[in-house]
Amino acid sequence: MTTNSDVKITVNRNGPYVVTGEVALADQHIEINAAGESIEWREGTAHDHAATFKLCRCGQSQTKPFCDGSHKRAGFDGTEVASREPYNEQAAMIPGPELSLKDNERLCAFARFCDPAGQVWGLVERTDEHDARIQFLHEAGHCPGGRLVAVENASGADMEPRLPPSLGLVIDTRAKVNGPLWVRGGIPVIAADGYAYEVRNRVALCRCGRSGNKPYCDGSHAAGT
Repeated sequence: MTTNSDVKITVNRNGPYVVTGEVALADQHIEINAAGESIEWREGTAHDHAATFKLCRCGQSQTKPFCDGSHKRAGFDGTEVASREPYNEQAAMIPGPELSLKDNERLCAFARFCDPAGQVWGLVERTDEHDARIQFLHEAGHCPGGRLVAVENASGADMEPRLPPSLGLVIDTRAKVNGPLWVRGGIPVIAADGYAYEVRNRVALCRCGRSGNKPYCDGSHAAGT
């Protein structure tokens, strides 16, 4: 993926995400159906910010989504432990008749778009059926952390949704909690030690401070739901 040279996110050691560059920042609500299944994203409030701004990573700021220094008072441990191997080297490949599915379970942000209609892992086996194929692409493409990636068998190409460089603040309607920072459209993320993580179309960064896969979200914000 081509790097977006105008925007980047730098992880501050035991502190916030420092964002530089012109980029939209808005709430992103997980819309659910009557059965409580995640079915669509709905954009909410847009947040004004300076050209360089800091986003809370410890989960304790009183001025969320922005950092207020609470990480210092709380002694926040933001040590990054996520694998630095490329996505394709970590993901399992699940074959289907026309489309296949890459799945890197470590990147699950627990948004649950993969659950309706028999789940994405069942739908991949039916990608030669029109309706199942459409639902499969919807579920894989709505995964905020990019755990799930649809692949076209004929070309071997990833079938990624078109996402402009932007930042989403996930709000989990069913769990009634704030979710991760949804990084979209190939925005670079730089580790506290200067390492540049693989640039990807969809990345979910922890905002609650509890993830065991920092800086990425592992669904800890929704524990117990």
